[in-house]
Amino acid sequence: MSENKKQTSKKVAHLAAETLHNPKASTIKKSLAASALSQSHTKRQTGAAMEHKASEVLHSNKYSAETKALAASVLAQSSKERKPK
Repeated sequence: MSENKKQTSKKVAHLAAETLHNPKASTIKKSLAASALSQSHTKRQTGAAMEHKASEVLHSNKYSAETKALAASVLAQSSKERKPK
């Protein structure tokens, strides 16, 4: 697998940290936040399951702009070598 050269931005990392501390945040938003935060200052890549979840969020109208921002960040750090199913 190729090395990930993208990292979560400071702005998105801050949003992710706030989300994880918010008891009212949805499960999906917290999941995306955790993934985005785990890729801050590391070379980790998004896994296939999280990549799929983030893609579903971006294609849906029911999620907030913040949730979609987290999903976009997570998706941007996915493996470019992975073939779509």
